[in-house]
Amino acid sequence: MNYSTLKKSLAVSFVALMGATTLASAQDATTSSSAKVFGGRSQYRTWSIGVNAGVLSPFVAIGGTNDFNKMDVNLGYGISLRKQLGHAFGLEGNIFRGKVSGTNEAGPDALGGGIRGFETEMQYGVDLRGVVNVATVDFLRRENSVNFFVTAGYGLLAYNPIVDGNDRKGQFGEDGDKDFIKEAYIPVGAGVKFKVSDRVAFNLGYTMHFIDGDNFDGVYAKATTKDKFSYGYAGLEFSLGSKSKPNLDWVNPLALMYDELKDPSLRNEVEALKTRVSAVEASVEALKKDSDGDGVSDQFDKCPGTPAGTAVDGSGCPLPKAPEPTALNAGNLTGFETIQFEFNSSVLKTESYPTLDKLSSVLRENGGKVTVNGYASSEGTAAYNLKLSKDRANSVKTYLVNSGVNASQVVTKGHGEANPIASNDTEEGRIQNRRVESARN
Repeated sequence: MNYSTLKKSLAVSFVALMGATTLASAQDATTSSSAKVFGGRSQYRTWSIGVNAGVLSPFVAIGGTNDFNKMDVNLGYGISLRKQLGHAFGLEGNIFRGKVSGTNEAGPDALGGGIRGFETEMQYGVDLRGVVNVATVDFLRRENSVNFFVTAGYGLLAYNPIVDGNDRKGQFGEDGDKDFIKEAYIPVGAGVKFKVSDRVAFNLGYTMHFIDGDNFDGVYAKATTKDKFSYGYAGLEFSLGSKSKPNLDWVNPLALMYDELKDPSLRNEVEALKTRVSAVEASVEALKKDSDGDGVSDQFDKCPGTPAGTAVDGSGCPLPKAPEPTALNAGNLTGFETIQFEFNSSVLKTESYPTLDKLSSVLRENGGKVTVNGYASSEGTAAYNLKLSKDRANSVKTYLVNSGVNASQVVTKGHGEANPIASNDTEEGRIQNRRVESARN
């Protein structure tokens, strides 16, 4: 087949194919999709099958050495099956056939050891490639219609090289009884895909094939080199699967995310959430309301309407009148119980709050200073018990300061195991020794 005939054949074929795809496009109704951004591949069409045809050449675009210096134009053709794994990546299986040939100029400097020409018949080439969508011309539009892609993979090629008309078919292999040579190859290519319809795409591509051998053209003139050939092609790709699902190839994830965010049901959920938040905020404000200004909210105030400035306890009721200052003579503060603690703990018990509230009231109304002495039972080391007794004294001081007592009015001391008020040989005695006592300075 000469070059002119090849051009005419390809032109007629693709005019017919484009007509068919236009008809398919007219019949393909646009369908709405409920696909979600993170909904998985099952919501898309991910399988496609393609056919292609084009020109085979013993040369590649990146150059390099060749055993022949002129190429012939030959037809190649193939089919493909692809599984799209994501918006930008898929796996594609390819099978193709064709013929590659070349010639050398006559003369003393001819390449290929004086061989004038070769013609290699490819029984088949089969490979698996990764396909990466590297750019989309109209990615910022809602619908993509042009994709650029690159491919790379690994395959196996079976071929029969004929050199200067010498056909060695049936003489290949270790035993000299094989019709074809089989070699591995690596395909590397790039191309552009045009969306014809929701089902059909038109592809233009170029692939370089690097063969793991130096016998593709039947010449071993450069034993350290590997042979190669290229395939420039055009083809059609058909999406398989339910027409109710979109083709993953053409889904714009940004547009999909925008639609999902603008979904009316989602907006309604957001508005409902705002209403619930407003209701919660109103409830919180109601909880904080303190009509009599005594520091206890109305929700928990058992004695509403207390006069301004009245000292109240945690339930909002007036505290008992504090004893006169003369009641604060030396020794333990008169009328105040010892504060007890759990084993190995410096956390105040709730039953100690009324005692501490009374002590706080006396200090706030009468002034003066108080020494808070912390103690521990005899379990553990002396150093640890000393620290624990200090922590217990500081817990009392923290409570008093938080209730309005000036920090300078409270002095804390830790005595560890010293000064037990009961025997540490019994649990009952140890419980009594885990304590804090308050004494006026």
